[in-house]
Formats: sequence, structure tokens, C-alpha cells
Amino acid sequence: MKIAVIPARGGSKRIPRKNIKPFAGKPMIAHAIGAAKASGLFERVIVTTDDEEISEIARDYGAETPFVRPGELADDHTPTVPVIAHAIRSCLGLGWNVEHVCCIYPGVPFIQASDLAVAFELLQRSEADYSFPIAEFPAAIQRALKRSADGRMQPFQPECELIRTQDLEPGYYDAGQFYWGSAQAWLTNNRIHRSGVGLVIPAWRVVDIDTPDDWDRAQLMWRALCSSDAYCKSAPAQDESS
Repeated sequence: MKIAVIPARGGSKRIPRKNIKPFAGKPMIAHAIGAAKASGLFERVIVTTDDEEISEIARDYGAETPFVRPGELADDHTPTVPVIAHAIRSCLGLGWNVEHVCCIYPGVPFIQASDLAVAFELLQRSEADYSFPIAEFPAAIQRALKRSADGRMQPFQPECELIRTQDLEPGYYDAGQFYWGSAQAWLTNNRIHRSGVGLVIPAWRVVDIDTPDDWDRAQLMWRALCSSDAYCKSAPAQDESS
């Protein structure tokens, strides 16, 4: 059995109620649920949460909430892997034969169902424990600069200061959308990045929504992308009150 697990705690502080705040005409978490269901990959789409309102909204959009996430796994410092491991153990306790699990974050309005499918194929072809989407840094990371207290600049890697950027190896960052892994990997290996294979996606489809400024930027991105039929022909109107 393949399941999607969407971790959505209720205690977001920088953007209160972020996971169910309206974005593009529906609660933010609905975008993750919709992509999971549209992919056709999952026998079950699960939301793990400590919050009853989130549970109700998740069920309204077609997800299941068969257990409550314990409080000790719902604070600001809880890593992702223990949350997903708890969800897997809970599902195994229900008698489900869980083989592969995709953790999908709830704040991912630009996620695409096709990426979920390609990443799963990539996982199956590789010998990695995990697969996840990545995007290329917009500039050479070897040419990064640091700034001292008096404003003076220094390169982090002085040996790369005079090397042409096109001659430097490109760097990538985690798109922060989803992670595929076997149930066994989630239960035994908490090092996703060093144990995973990356699916490169365009950087213009990646946004990390942690602050109000991030939220505003995501709204601008949505409007720009959805002004073209090439991205979302039937996207609902943006909720300006959000």
C-alpha cells in the first residue's frame, strides 16, 4: 500500500492558522490533498494533526484523519521524520500494509501531481531511501559572500573568487514540497538529504511560506502563473481577504 501523509499541526506562529488559511479560494492544506488525490498513486491520503479544525477541513477535502498526533510531536522543534514514523506506526496498528509513504507538506500551493509520480519512479529506480524535489540555486554557491559588522565583504570560498560561474558545479536546494520513502526508511533512517535522490524542478514553482512576506510573494506568484492558461486553466479566484 502507498499512502500520503500530510503533517499539519495547529500551532503555526508566524502565520497563524497557516495550514487552513484561505489561499486561491480554498484552505491551504486543500492544495496538498488535491495533488495527492489527483496523482492516483495513493490508496489513502492521511492528515496527521493535533488540531480538530484542521481535521474537519481535511476530511471535507477528501483526506482521512484516523488518529490524533500527540502533543509532543506537534511543537516548533519536532523534525519531520518522527512525525511520519508515528503516522506509519499508527497505520500499521490499524492493520494497514504500508509499503511506501510520501510526506507532503501542507503549505505547497504549487505542487504538481505529476512530480509526485515522477519522484516515485525515481525512488524505485534508485537504491536511495528517499526521493524529493530540488531546485537549482540562482547563483553559484561557491561565490557566496559574507558581510562583516563594518560592511566589508569576503568570499566564503576565496579559492573560487576568480573562477567563472559557468565553470563551477551547480548547487541545489530542497524544494520543501514532499518526500517519498519506504515505510522502513521512515522508521529507521532520519537522514533524508544524505540518503535521497533529487528530482530537479523549476525554481519558479518553488516557494517556502514561513512569514507574511512569503505568503504575499506566493499570492503574487499564483496570480502571475494563473494569468496564463499554461499553468492552471481552472484555478479559482484568489481570496483577497486572506
